[in-house]
Amino acid sequence: MEQNILRLPAEKLFEEELNALIKAESDPVPTGWRMSPKSVKAYICGGKVGKTVITPKYIGHERLVEIAIATLVTDRALLLIGEPGTAKSWLSEHLTAAINGDSSRVIQGTAGTTEEQIRYSWNYAMLIANGPSEAAMLKSPVFTAMEAGAIARVEEISRCASEVQDTLISLLSEKRVSVPELNMEVPAKKGFSVIATANTRDKGVNDMSAALKRRFNIVVLPSPETLDAEMEIVRTRVEQLSGSLDLNAALPKDAVIEKVCTIFRELRQGETLDKKQKVKAPSGVLSTAEAISLLCNSMALAGSFGSGDISDEDIAAGLQGAVVKDEQSDKVAWKEYLENIMKKRGSGWSGLYKACRELNE
Repeated sequence: MEQNILRLPAEKLFEEELNALIKAESDPVPTGWRMSPKSVKAYICGGKVGKTVITPKYIGHERLVEIAIATLVTDRALLLIGEPGTAKSWLSEHLTAAINGDSSRVIQGTAGTTEEQIRYSWNYAMLIANGPSEAAMLKSPVFTAMEAGAIARVEEISRCASEVQDTLISLLSEKRVSVPELNMEVPAKKGFSVIATANTRDKGVNDMSAALKRRFNIVVLPSPETLDAEMEIVRTRVEQLSGSLDLNAALPKDAVIEKVCTIFRELRQGETLDKKQKVKAPSGVLSTAEAISLLCNSMALAGSFGSGDISDEDIAAGLQGAVVKDEQSDKVAWKEYLENIMKKRGSGWSGLYKACRELNE
């Protein structure tokens, strides 16, 4: 049955690794956790336990992972901040999967998120028929996390309205949720915490108040520092994603990954990797996550309409959609990059240059 599910949660996808870590546990385990902080780090950063190889889920600064895990041992909530595509949600999901074995307690922050989605709401048919009762309550992920002594996730918190964000202040301060309709309060059990994520591109949409920020320990997740680091992230995730999809194509070669990551990094940073030439940056983010998506789409094109090996035309199609978000300015920036940078890189880039130029005309 699980083979037909498009996306398994982390605790199911990496169940064997989690069970191996739990079985081999020798360090103290905090209340409400399934494994020790050291084991959580091993699950996130990779390693080996017995004969089981633990694949790295987050490739980057291990110290940041340690800070995030240590925060969740305390009574403070965790806020992960970074550019789009810096694995904030990915890290949040895997932290909760390792700590609780359940990453499903999620609130997706949007402009339409309400206070009831943070606290609780009601089944109005039961409410009208029988009046307020615990059976008529619809508990939020934060509410159920407090009851279970587990971790709730709030994605894109800065996209929520200010009054919705402020609902979290009392919950994180008092560690209890009040239900005046039933004249009761539900205290949080040990192990309760919240992991929130915020996108630096959304700063100012609904900026968090100082009062709310004080309730969080903030960890900033940076973009990959080097080309090699970004290539390793892309290679690993493309391999994982393609395994669950019927793409019918070979995995991208290192040369293909290098070209895509090079283009993304140069356009993102506004200069070539050797820092000798400035580049006009497009309006899009061009994150590592988007590079992963581009290569998966290229594999789908190659498998469905090509030979099964990613061609320059397949990559060019993905690049056109990723770079040219705004038809006016981005098309000009992309054309300048093609003519001033890519065209001059020799025969190894000529096929990709021609394919990109044809699509951008």
